[in-house]
Amino acid sequence: MLFGRSRIGEILVSHGFITNEQLNEALVAQDAEPGKRLGEKLVELKYVKEIDVVRALGLQFGMEVYESFDLEQADMSLSKDYNYSVAMKAQIMPYQKRGDFVLTALADPLNLEGVDYIRVLTGCEPILVLAPAAAVKNLITGIFDKLGTDLGQMADDLESQKPADEEEEAEKIEDILNRAASDDEGPIIQLMNMVFQQSMREHASDIHIEASEENVIFRFRVDGVLKEVARAPKRFHSAIIVRVKIMANLNIAEKRVPQDGRIRFKIAGRDIDVRVATAPAVHGERVTMRLLDQQAILRDLKDLGFNERHYHVITHAIAQPHGIVLVTGPTGSGKSTTLYACLNRINTPDKNILTVEDPVEYQLPGISQMPVNAKIGLTFASGLRSYLRHDPDVIMVGEIRDQETAEIAIQAALTGHLVFSTLHTNDAAGAFTRLIDMGVEPFLVSSSLELSMAQRLIRCLCPFCRQPYVPSAEELAEIGITQAQVDSVGGLLYKPCGCKECNNSGYKGRTAIYEMMVINDAIRRLVMQRADASTIKNEAVKNGMTNLREDGIAKVLEGKSSIPEVLRVTQDTAD
Repeated sequence: MLFGRSRIGEILVSHGFITNEQLNEALVAQDAEPGKRLGEKLVELKYVKEIDVVRALGLQFGMEVYESFDLEQADMSLSKDYNYSVAMKAQIMPYQKRGDFVLTALADPLNLEGVDYIRVLTGCEPILVLAPAAAVKNLITGIFDKLGTDLGQMADDLESQKPADEEEEAEKIEDILNRAASDDEGPIIQLMNMVFQQSMREHASDIHIEASEENVIFRFRVDGVLKEVARAPKRFHSAIIVRVKIMANLNIAEKRVPQDGRIRFKIAGRDIDVRVATAPAVHGERVTMRLLDQQAILRDLKDLGFNERHYHVITHAIAQPHGIVLVTGPTGSGKSTTLYACLNRINTPDKNILTVEDPVEYQLPGISQMPVNAKIGLTFASGLRSYLRHDPDVIMVGEIRDQETAEIAIQAALTGHLVFSTLHTNDAAGAFTRLIDMGVEPFLVSSSLELSMAQRLIRCLCPFCRQPYVPSAEELAEIGITQAQVDSVGGLLYKPCGCKECNNSGYKGRTAIYEMMVINDAIRRLVMQRADASTIKNEAVKNGMTNLREDGIAKVLEGKSSIPEVLRVTQDTAD
């Protein structure tokens, strides 16, 4: 669509949005890009904001302008027969019924075809309101979320489809919501678009696509727990895998060996980084995708679930000029989040902070981050060795996996650097024995380690539907809670129920539980004597350390989580 150049330009100039010089420059730039709208070019040149252009269009076409829409005020019944793909392509949405009229949001004031469609769909005359494209998209996705348009229904619809050619189904996408599945896109493209959209709505951390004898199964990991969300006919398995492979720049002809890749795209303007791994299996290749939201808010230490003692311990440890701070736990226990929060806390202009990661999950401003690349010989050890020549104050090593990396990290700590890293051990005491088992001398371990902490993530009870109840004696005995502790919080604990806010899971979000071992002289002597982990742990308990189960019990008594959830997460750590 092309607006009258002088008209829209005159409005923007007359209302003080731009100067005549800026308008002329934009017109010249527009001539170099046929089909480019003047408003888009002005926004691209950063002379105006998108909302300024929308306001000018509202004046030009005599339309009211909305900056956003309140989803609670939307009339869902107006869209029950509307098609999501059509709505996203046309960027027009019925919002509220007003007598014989329907207030309708649109991003393009000349979308007459879309207006006619709404007129037929609702049986009412549209009252048009202009809004930024992002606001219209948010309204569309919000309404269809509430209407229940989901992946399961779309997968079921595939049953009536014929498989399309794999090459035709696989085309690169740049912005899933900007280029939502339209009528002329194949069913596999529509399906995979919905997979990513629904995974983001449910805050999934991973997407699993696997083949059974008769179906393709889609599962999401939400708050650390896998759940099945859809099944598609088995005959579409190959096309689905090819679609993912081409999005991740993988070899679509190679099905015999595992492959790793990455997908980068946007969903509603949010940059999403997806790590993709494929592997052969009995019934066909499987795909696992880890979702990393680049716009996710970097969490502060105060928001990570530390109790008062733990918060004091970790803030003291990261303020030291040298030494090693280790975070231990299995994959997916939140170790990286904790380390990022630590780095963010001490990230000041007077510190040179460097990281070696595999991969770099989130980019931190003011910090140099090096991604490991084993294919070219760039390992944790070689990256760490290189960074020591760059005058660092603080170094983060994504993971200590071998003796070489461990020894370099320890030498860095002993020569005046503060080192952060992770280890895969069950508890804090296990860090010492793991390092010694790697071949590091005990005196080096005892001299360099300042803090060893273990952590796990537990699901939080949904605040909208959690139910109070009186726990049984058997329940309390199983986890180790005394009746006196329950009485101290009013005699009631909470259990999950399930509602729309938590997708009927009873849980919403996660928090961490911790075990923090401060290294004192007694522990150092035990390490020097090559004492086992349980002996070291008992000494730490004497000094006031609480284990993971005990920190989980505190969360249960606070009403943040449930007994079954804490038992599930701490089974491998219970004494």
